[in-house]
Amino acid sequence: MRSPALRHVLTHLITPLLMCIGMGLAYMGAFVTPEPHHLPVAVVGSGPRAKVFAHTVKDTAGDKLDVRTVATRAEAVDQLKSRDITGAYVPGAKAPELLVASAASDMGAVAVEKVFTPVAEEQNLPLKVTDVAAPVADDPTGQGLFFLLIALSIGSYASVAALGAAGSTLPMRVRALLALGVSAVVGGIGALLAGPVFHLARHGLGSLWGMAWLYSAGILFIGVGLHTFLKRWTTLTMMVLFVMLNFTSSGGLFRPELQNGFFGTLHAFWNGAGFVEGIRSLLYFGSDGLARNVWTLVVWLVLGLAVTAIAAGYERARVPEQETALPESAPSRKHARRTAEPEAATMAPAEEEVEEAVGV
Repeated sequence: MRSPALRHVLTHLITPLLMCIGMGLAYMGAFVTPEPHHLPVAVVGSGPRAKVFAHTVKDTAGDKLDVRTVATRAEAVDQLKSRDITGAYVPGAKAPELLVASAASDMGAVAVEKVFTPVAEEQNLPLKVTDVAAPVADDPTGQGLFFLLIALSIGSYASVAALGAAGSTLPMRVRALLALGVSAVVGGIGALLAGPVFHLARHGLGSLWGMAWLYSAGILFIGVGLHTFLKRWTTLTMMVLFVMLNFTSSGGLFRPELQNGFFGTLHAFWNGAGFVEGIRSLLYFGSDGLARNVWTLVVWLVLGLAVTAIAAGYERARVPEQETALPESAPSRKHARRTAEPEAATMAPAEEEVEEAVGV
């Protein structure tokens, strides 16, 4: 291609086109056709009749449901609050009852209701739906935490582009300290949004800030470390890791049982799922399962620190090589003026990289 300027533009168009393909595959693959896959539900009862009923429901649903029996309604409520099941059907001669916990997943509760409503209709009985763990009134669908995750993620990976490009001349220890400070600020913004601004959280704001800081710091340290090796491709890599794979597997919109096996598997260990499920535990389920999700975020932070440490070692190793490559005598003023233009030209990709940090 004869025109360097045109070649430069076409090269930079590769990134948004890859983002388009990746976002389409990730979002549409995860969200377009939600179907139950081994959705855990329970039938309340201990006698032969309850077991036969549960077996009938399982045979009718096939692989869509995993049906178990529990002896009492109280036991079913406990399993709902520990998120071992998504719904529980309590047979009744006059009005059967369906127990759900919509704070765990509004779409999961809807899916369970769609399963058991026809069952009650076949018996010509009205179905009573009881929500044992409902989200706050300011977040009726419980999906506000998913959008909080988006805000924290964008603030984190966009800051990676700024630190990597504008701060590329700073020592790694300075960039690491900046990452630590930025993640604390991002976590504070998240706590403000979740608490005083939109009232998603009525308690535990300090703990929420701590988890938001852990989540943001993990992303920032991974990004700052990767930038040493990937340069302008860091933004695309961060979007793959913390948007395409992260938002889709977080469980913020659909529980893993309503998604295909790929995203359901990621939900078990990805950092977005750790944050969303951890905040749910904190706000709605008496901190049940909170420790596991906090450890998930800690592991991601440790991974980020390791990547940053490797990058720091790599940069230190390159300094002697660059110094030996320099001429022994200081350059003349004329030579300095000549080298100023190439140095300025090298700043352009850095600034372009900052502009590539797009939000979703």
